[in-house]
Amino acid sequence: GPREVNRARLISTVLEAVGNRDLVPFGVLCPDETLLPGRALGRILSEVMRSRAGEAAAYATIPGDIELRRQIAWRHRECGVGAGPDDILITNGAVEALYIALRCLTRPGDIVMIQSPTYYCFLQLIESLGLRAIEVPSTPEAGVDPRDVRHILDRHRVAACAFSPNFNNPDGSLTPDDAKREILDMLAERGIHLIEDDVSTDLHYGPSRPSTFLQWDVHGLVTLCSSFSKTVAPGFRMGWMVTGRIGERAREIKATTNVCGATLTQFAMAEYLRQGLFERQLRRLRTAFSRQMQAMRMHLADCFPPGTGVTRPEGGGVLWLELPPGTDGVELFFRARQAGISVAPGAVFSTQEKFANYLRLGCNGLWNERMAEGLRTLGRLAGECRTGAGMKQEGAGCNAVLPLHRNGPKE
Repeated sequence: GPREVNRARLISTVLEAVGNRDLVPFGVLCPDETLLPGRALGRILSEVMRSRAGEAAAYATIPGDIELRRQIAWRHRECGVGAGPDDILITNGAVEALYIALRCLTRPGDIVMIQSPTYYCFLQLIESLGLRAIEVPSTPEAGVDPRDVRHILDRHRVAACAFSPNFNNPDGSLTPDDAKREILDMLAERGIHLIEDDVSTDLHYGPSRPSTFLQWDVHGLVTLCSSFSKTVAPGFRMGWMVTGRIGERAREIKATTNVCGATLTQFAMAEYLRQGLFERQLRRLRTAFSRQMQAMRMHLADCFPPGTGVTRPEGGGVLWLELPPGTDGVELFFRARQAGISVAPGAVFSTQEKFANYLRLGCNGLWNERMAEGLRTLGRLAGECRTGAGMKQEGAGCNAVLPLHRNGPKE
């Protein structure tokens, strides 16, 4: 049933790792600085300041720079979405886009359906807005099952849904196209809007980009939220939303939240996209993230306790670990932090207690001896955090991950 969210303090502690270069960075999903296009962006910023200094120092429009919105709309059209510049709203990262979408579609006390596990910032937003969350299971193999969605819709009055269908953070799941279409049909029958978190779709390891809910939406009920934080420039804090039916209300909320985004970085990002540099950057990141994931999986098998499992995602930048039954993921999080390693415990990805022995590891595309030593230390600490090894966590879903060891998890 619907639950009030009360993970704020633990989530805030996890977020202390953001920008902290002293920690081994397994707790934050962010490309390593060496993989970010700093030189190209620096050159473009200099050119913008020389040619458009006055404009760059002034306010941008509330929806955002028109050229940037044109470039983003063009990319969506290439993916089969008929969005124009007027359908795009530039935001301060994807989190603000999600916040605006929730503000548009809900009121305090409403129920929001989220997949479980889910990105913990969803939980923060739901809690801060006085909403209640109801969780639909997500599995690494198949994402969200439409039958589970229908089960909830038949029993609860849901105001909106918030899903991340492509390489969900943290379980890396990919919801199939047929399931996406079936879920949209169910929501359309009831007039329920869907907020789509699309930040990881471009980081696919296969030959083609997965489809989004928005591509299958014929009713105007999907609001897509994304950003350049995981691909180009986390420090620019630049996101956007394809607003759909809520465009006017979304612009009102944006104006009363922070008026508009930073003008200079919007000009620079528009030029970066116009010069065709984004696709080159994506190819670089896909290769780096995929290689680091392979290296991490190999080392996990050597240094974590028997009975540990790990996902094998087809994109994105996170690995979802199931530790042996009885392992306390929160205790492991605090011990790891004392050892100079950042991780994210499974407890922050749900309102329930079923992921107490889970851990999310982020990939930054860089693999070196510091990373390897961090994993060895983390594996040793995981073996020390067993609180009842003979007792299986109820609802933990051990069959949702792949065994690390050839003999599989212990009975």
